[in-house]
Amino acid sequence: MTDDAATARPTVHISSYTVLYDPDGLIEAELLLDREPYECLAKAVLAWTGEDTLAIRDYEQIGLQLTGHARAVASDVRRCANQMPESSGPRALADIVLREAEGRLSAGIEGTVHCVQNLARLIRALYERLEAALATRAV
Repeated sequence: MTDDAATARPTVHISSYTVLYDPDGLIEAELLLDREPYECLAKAVLAWTGEDTLAIRDYEQIGLQLTGHARAVASDVRRCANQMPESSGPRALADIVLREAEGRLSAGIEGTVHCVQNLARLIRALYERLEAALATRAV
């Protein structure tokens, strides 16, 4: 063994990251959602009829995808709703959908057709409220 081999040390890679404090979700507000793939997934899920044909883990994975996206859309709806007058009709409807979303998203994923179809319906309802909220802001 040579002196070089004896003194050589393995390369150590140190990664660094920054934790951002963003309680108002301003950074997230700047990111646009990739809406199309989730709308297509929701449409496909809602088209299912009959018995469960996928494995439970497949339904769970689809449920995780839909849940994550629903949380992101709900965050956008909340941000838009908070900019509306508290006594407005669109704000009241957004609040109702957001309360329902909170309840559905706090429940566990069951890994069934029924569960993922309910999540797909929730995404549709959230997008309807988001569109209404954005239309109200544009006026």
